[in-house]
Amino acid sequence: MITIKEVSELAQVSQSTVSRALNEHPTVKEANRKKVFDAIEQLGYKPNAFAQALASSRSNSVGMLVGSLDGPFYGPLMHMAEDTVRKSNIHLIVTSGQESKTKELDSIRFLQSKQVDGLIIHSDQLTDDELIQIAQKSESTIILNRYIPEISDRCIYIDNELGGYLATKHLLEHGHTKVACITGQMSKVDSRDRLQGYRNALAEFSIRYDASLIVEGRFDHQGNHEAARRLLDRDPEISAIFCQNDNIALAVYDVASERHLKIGEDIAVVGFDNDTHSQHIRPRLTTVNFPVHEMGVEAAKGVLSLINKQTYPLKHKLTPELVIRDSVNQK
Repeated sequence: MITIKEVSELAQVSQSTVSRALNEHPTVKEANRKKVFDAIEQLGYKPNAFAQALASSRSNSVGMLVGSLDGPFYGPLMHMAEDTVRKSNIHLIVTSGQESKTKELDSIRFLQSKQVDGLIIHSDQLTDDELIQIAQKSESTIILNRYIPEISDRCIYIDNELGGYLATKHLLEHGHTKVACITGQMSKVDSRDRLQGYRNALAEFSIRYDASLIVEGRFDHQGNHEAARRLLDRDPEISAIFCQNDNIALAVYDVASERHLKIGEDIAVVGFDNDTHSQHIRPRLTTVNFPVHEMGVEAAKGVLSLINKQTYPLKHKLTPELVIRDSVNQK
C-alpha cells in the first residue's frame, strides 16, 4: 500500500495538504487538490479507494504464495482466487517460491512488507512449525494443501488418501492384481497419503503390498520417464499402474509407446489431478479429479472472512472424484 508520504513527494505538496485534500477540506487550493489526486492515480490507486484504505488501515490486497506461476494446477488455483477476491474489490498479489524454501520465505516477507490484508499460502518447502509461526503473525492466513492440527481451522486440503484408494480400487475392480504405483516425491505428505490409499485398496482386495512395485517419480519429464522405464524393466508382468499425478501418466504413455504396449489394452493407467492433458491424450486418461477450482474459491472466501472478521463455513477437506475415461481395460 502507498503512503501519504509517497503521495506528498510525488505531488510536491506537504503531507498535511494530502490529508486535507483526501478529507475534502475547503482550505485546499484546487491546483494542490489536483496534484494530490493525480499523484495517487500515478501510483496505481483510485483516490476514493486510497482514502478508504487509509481510513481502515487496509491495503485492499491479498498476498498469495504458490510453487510456480504456470502449470495445470497453479494456473486455475490463482485464477479462481483472483476472480473471487476481485468481486470484493480486493487485488491479489501473487509470488512464486519456485520449489525453494529460501524463496518461499523471501516471498512471504515481500508480501508482508506490502502490508497485504491477508495471505493464501501453498507451500511445499516450509515445515508445519514455520507455517504455524506465519499464521500466528498474520492472523488472516489460509494454508492450502496441508493439514496442520494446530491451525486446522485455516487449512484447506484434499483427501489424498481417498484419491489414492479410488484410483487403485478402480484398477482392482477391473481384474488387475499386479498393480504398480509411481509416486510423487515421497518427502511430500500428499504423495505419502496417496500411497496409503493405494495400500488400503490392496488390503481390501486381500492383495499383499509389494514394495518392488513402487517407484518414486520426479517433477521433471525426464525423471518421470526414467521412473516408468525402471518400473517396467523391473517386472514385465505389471498390468496396471497408478500414477500419482497426470504428468507421470503422460510419461508412462510415452514409455509404453516405446515398448509397443497399448494403453487400455496391454496395460491400464490411472492418473491423479484431471488436468487439461488428461482429456486430450489418446486414449483419454482415467484419473482422479483434484478440485483445484473449488480450492481457489474456498481459499479466497476463507481469507476474506478472516479479514472482515466474519463467519464463513469453510470447506476444509475437499473430496476427490474418479473420472472414468478410456485408459483402463478389463483384465
